[in-house]
Amino acid sequence: MAKQVAAMIKVQAPGGQATPAPPLGPALGQHGVNIGQFVSQFNEATKELNGMPAPVEITVYADKTFTFVVKSPPAAALLKEAAQVAKGSGVPNKEKVGSVTKDQIRRIAERKLEDLNAFDVDSGCAIIAGTARSMGITVED
Repeated sequence: MAKQVAAMIKVQAPGGQATPAPPLGPALGQHGVNIGQFVSQFNEATKELNGMPAPVEITVYADKTFTFVVKSPPAAALLKEAAQVAKGSGVPNKEKVGSVTKDQIRRIAERKLEDLNAFDVDSGCAIIAGTARSMGITVED
């Protein structure tokens, strides 16, 4: 017999470096989840991300057990890493902060393809390129 789902929680936490502090502690505590157990399992599953934000969907069951699915990091975080910039531009249409190549865009799209609303890598590249433009990052050939 399937377990009864009590809650679905979506949060972002630093991969491999999560702590019971907000946003995880309050989100999990109100549903009675063992926060320490979740943090240790999450950090073990995301240790290769080295602090990059990782979206996670947590399913909490009626008996206070949980399962979680880690999604790929946000496109903005991956683009900032590829362009080697600290943050995006406040006025992206006037002020450019960095640049990425089409090859870097393609690698990011391949990494995020299962989480994107796209059927193939080329459509994913268009989505990632649009995110780059909105951050003030130019896409070069």
